[in-house]
Amino acid sequence: MKITREQRELGTSLLKVVVTEADYGEAVDKMLRDYKRKANIPGFRPGMVPMGVVRKMYGKGAVAEQSYRVASNSVFEYLQKEGIDYVGDVIPSEEQGDFDFENNTEHEFMFEIGEAPKVEVELSSKDKLTYNSIKVDDKMIEGYKDNYLRRYGRLVDVDEVKKDEALTVVLDNGDMRIEDAYVGLISMSDEERAPFIGKKVGDKMDVNINELYPSATQRASILQVKEDELEGVNPAFSLEIKQIRQFANPELNEEFFKMAFPAGDVKSEEELNTFLSAEIEKELARESDYLFTIRVRNFLMEKAALQMPEEFLKRWLYVINEGKFSKEEIEKDFAGFVQMFTWNYLQKHYIQGANLTVSAEEAESEAKEFAKAQFAQYGMPSAPEEMIANFSNQILENKEQAQKIYEKLYEVKVVEYVKSQVKVTTKAVSADEFAKLAQEN
Repeated sequence: MKITREQRELGTSLLKVVVTEADYGEAVDKMLRDYKRKANIPGFRPGMVPMGVVRKMYGKGAVAEQSYRVASNSVFEYLQKEGIDYVGDVIPSEEQGDFDFENNTEHEFMFEIGEAPKVEVELSSKDKLTYNSIKVDDKMIEGYKDNYLRRYGRLVDVDEVKKDEALTVVLDNGDMRIEDAYVGLISMSDEERAPFIGKKVGDKMDVNINELYPSATQRASILQVKEDELEGVNPAFSLEIKQIRQFANPELNEEFFKMAFPAGDVKSEEELNTFLSAEIEKELARESDYLFTIRVRNFLMEKAALQMPEEFLKRWLYVINEGKFSKEEIEKDFAGFVQMFTWNYLQKHYIQGANLTVSAEEAESEAKEFAKAQFAQYGMPSAPEEMIANFSNQILENKEQAQKIYEKLYEVKVVEYVKSQVKVTTKAVSADEFAKLAQEN
């Protein structure tokens, strides 16, 4: 067996592997003996098919399979022995010539690799990064508290439309009349709800149902018809308001606290405010951490200035996806892919270099935090521990979700490591200032 390496375009190498019968012959004979033992060919008893017949029927395919297997394995052994690091995977070369597995005993296979760029980054206190925390103001606290209490709110009747109330109306265009139709202003923009502001029960107004609800699904729902029945419906309706209701926050009484905090850890408005303040701080910390992670990523990518073998990576993506994406589609999204690919490559460098690890306990804790967030999103901010534990176990048992958990935690470890090696200045900014910074990054 002979292996030669030719460096081609930037960061790409061509590996030529020549295999002979001495390399794959024994494996082919074993494969054909297995075929002979299992072959079910008319005219022959099982296991009694002459080897000559077996070789004539299956020999070419066996040589192709076993010679390729030997060549492929030898490439990986060669790369490991020579200490050649590569990105993506080894793929067949587009320069591969034709094969004659029936008549030739020597076959040349061509493979391609994308050479991994070397990471040469020295971190020190001379490197400076900013960590932006977000100032908590009264407006933020009140807004957060109002949104939180809305989860437990109820609809109450009011006399006049002021902002985002829920309306029960009668719609009539002469051809069809819908009693008790629902119009939710909360889902509309300020411009869309403007004609309703100031209206009272009994008021009438003309509306164009197509403009009121651009979505066919929404129109079909409010008109109580199927979507394919919308065609031909006169969109000009008279709308009469029958009822105006708005969300009212719950009273902060014993009933509310038992419902919202069944564990009994919050029993008063003072304790509620303490709880909400802690939740705000956690949420804002996540926002700050996320922005800092982006800054670390951008900082490292700029400092490392890695040159990835981009043309190889495009070919690799096309090959591994087996035609699911065209070359044009890969080209269109490639800039975003190579950025994330480079960041993952840099993370791998620091994970290995700094011996960063994620324990099973850390993964379990992260899964529980994710579970708590999911329950809170659906109105259960204080879900029972047993329920959280069961859900977190389901998350970790799912291979794809577990991988995301570990990837997130490893990214956190990398960011923490980089943070410990450079000079970080913490600067508090307002929520508006933070939003601008996030957009810039």
